Amino acid sequence: MRITRARLFEVRLPLVHRFRTSSHAKSTLDHILVEFTGADGQVGWGEIASPAGPFYCPETTTTAWDTTIAFLLPTVLDADWDHPEQVDDLWQRVRGHRFAKAGLVGAAWDLWCRTHEVSLAASLGGTRTKVRAGVSLGIEATIDDLLEQVEHQVAAGYHRVKLKISHGWDLEPVRAVRSAYPDLDLHVDANGVYTDDDETMAHLAELDAFGLTMIEQPFAPRDLLGHARLQQRIATDVCLDESVEDLFDLELMISLKAGRVLNIKVSRMGGLTVARAAHEMARNAGIPVWCGGMHEFGIGRAANVAISSLPGFTLPSDVSGSDKYYARDVIIPPVIAEDGWVQVPTAPGLGHQIDLEQITSNTLRTFDSAQS
Repeated sequence: MRITRARLFEVRLPLVHRFRTSSHAKSTLDHILVEFTGADGQVGWGEIASPAGPFYCPETTTTAWDTTIAFLLPTVLDADWDHPEQVDDLWQRVRGHRFAKAGLVGAAWDLWCRTHEVSLAASLGGTRTKVRAGVSLGIEATIDDLLEQVEHQVAAGYHRVKLKISHGWDLEPVRAVRSAYPDLDLHVDANGVYTDDDETMAHLAELDAFGLTMIEQPFAPRDLLGHARLQQRIATDVCLDESVEDLFDLELMISLKAGRVLNIKVSRMGGLTVARAAHEMARNAGIPVWCGGMHEFGIGRAANVAISSLPGFTLPSDVSGSDKYYARDVIIPPVIAEDGWVQVPTAPGLGHQIDLEQITSNTLRTFDSAQS
């Protein structure tokens, strides 16, 4: 196959509900959508879901835009490849920039699947016809506000609720939610805000009392030793997110026993090809995985649904319906969750049509390789 044209669209969509984590808050999201056109005229789409600021990771929308145009697209355009697994080899010299790479890899997979008239889920090796969805809730102004959000998501049928936590917003909100919902599949995510010291270890150990499914990324990304020490100390499973960017990190996590659960984010790991390999490695090590999200628009969300259909994704994934985040998504139909389940599309590629009108009407800037 050969990609003859690439277009980028930096798109801004408003969130239906402001979202706050331990590091920042956001009411809108800017993501870069990637359109690849093959030599036969077929089109595939991917999404660069990098955050706008360098809080979750060093990458931003700006760095992804610049790196994609200057370094990644020149290696892909007009290159010959037979399968999207080979696309990663085209930019071996470019270190990092995994979010940018993930968007391009996603577009290549979608293009290949549409050309061969096979669904993305089937091409990845998916075995499920539907996947369990969970939701992620941000830090609210009050505990009552949080309980209102939890009530809404439980009523919608979601199988798991994740709470963002931080200093001063951990034990009490968790206690309140657990008291109101004693049987809820509940876990917490700190996005690395805590420091690895004895006082913090003792504080986090108090979360054991609430029967959480997991404590996600309490310490800084590179602090795998700290996570290993915490996992030895507490009964609750530690889940790693930001700490595992590639397969070497995952191998280290397994060796150090730094966690018992892995959050596989397609964007964080550089795309579908690496994410699938991480799923296999974790499964062989007996580590359950789930698919985390970056508030993707429908293109990235559909890719997350596809990979969540693989057999090792045994925990609810962040593939909630589009309507939880956006009044109107960029795909038709949007991702829909019914009683906490999302159907895995069987149509070619992502299994959704692209709402080009919605994309262009919310585009901040564009790039077209045919005009550069």
